[in-house]
Amino acid sequence: MNVLNFVSAFFSDSAHWHGYDGIPTRLWEHVQYSLEALALAAAIGLPVGLVTGHYGRGGNVLSLFATAARALPTFGLLVVTTIVLGFGMLPVMIPLVILAVPPILVTTYEAVRSVDPSPVDAARGMGMREADVLLRVELPVALPLIFGGLRSAAIQIVSTATIAAYVSLGGLGRYIVDGLYQHDYEKVVGGAALVAGLALVTLALFWAAAKAAVSPGVRRST
Repeated sequence: MNVLNFVSAFFSDSAHWHGYDGIPTRLWEHVQYSLEALALAAAIGLPVGLVTGHYGRGGNVLSLFATAARALPTFGLLVVTTIVLGFGMLPVMIPLVILAVPPILVTTYEAVRSVDPSPVDAARGMGMREADVLLRVELPVALPLIFGGLRSAAIQIVSTATIAAYVSLGGLGRYIVDGLYQHDYEKVVGGAALVAGLALVTLALFWAAAKAAVSPGVRRST
């Protein structure tokens, strides 16, 4: 059987659409893991990137951190955290968040630094506070690039959240891990197709969110 036949057989099997191991359940678990990891990564990366980008300090440190974080093997980190912390969601969240923080952090920093200094200087000349300059002048202009960093992080998380299955959790990775163990390649290919499809849906959602959030004037200038 070729890949398309595996995919067709997987999705046409009604047993894969019901119960605790059904596609809706596994898909929802995967989405929950991904949203939680993205929210944690954004809570870390966005404020630090915005503040350091606004003041123009710490760029080298951020670059060094991002390089070091990207060099960490996600699966190896999962093994270490599981050994130290035991089974559960925390050992899964740690490597996913570490994976997602660098693109958010670095892109946010660069986005703020790339804002034209003329309106920033004009805002300061009008007596605006630094927080207002950041949130009302720099942030709206930087939004397209910031969304790009969030989109990159989200797709990486969605693609990597399959690791949850290796520590007895759910998600779409369950199909891949169980399929390999059972030599059920129909299940393996079907799970991989679901992950790829979810990544494409994530890409489309972020494109729509960026289009809705970014003002038309900023979109035309970028």
